[in-house]
Amino acid sequence: MLTSVDRLLFVRGVPIFKELRDDFLVRLASIMDELSFPNNHTIFTEGQEGRALYIVVSGRVSVHLRDQELAQLEKGACFGEMSLFDAEPRSASVTTLDPCDCLMLTQQQLYEAIDETPGIAINIIRLLSRRIRELNNDLNKRQQEVRELSQRTGLIYTPVPMRSPVEARQHSEPEEAAYGVNDATGSFPYGSLPY
Repeated sequence: MLTSVDRLLFVRGVPIFKELRDDFLVRLASIMDELSFPNNHTIFTEGQEGRALYIVVSGRVSVHLRDQELAQLEKGACFGEMSLFDAEPRSASVTTLDPCDCLMLTQQQLYEAIDETPGIAINIIRLLSRRIRELNNDLNKRQQEVRELSQRTGLIYTPVPMRSPVEARQHSEPEEAAYGVNDATGSFPYGSLPY
């Protein structure tokens, strides 16, 4: 069992919560569930409906698409956060690499906390808006770099239509290959996938 201070420290480390006021953080930390998973346990799978985020308290997890590993996450890392705000299927699977303890916040728990303290929603919306703006700026910068490289090398730059991981999975494998879309190699417009 984590102490209330330990919970607060872990929640404060989650990017979407780190700028929340302390009283909001205390409220969220107090309602999270503590879960323990054995080694090689699948916490959730790609395509599964998600309604919770997880924070790794101890151990390590692997984020993967089928057999391709996207990331390994350790103590203090968060995954599954986008499912708090939408009901879209998970874009990747997460499996433990060691026995693992996690804190879990469900969508329902978050909504109840927002009902009691609406300021939480305002802070989260502000942070997500800033995050989207930064990601868009980064994407535009990378596209500009590709255009400039294309001009210097004489290669023709033709942007590939962007698809979210969900949209990409709705198309057959041959069609994905024809379009050059593969969400595991970064066609999703963000630096990391919202597991």
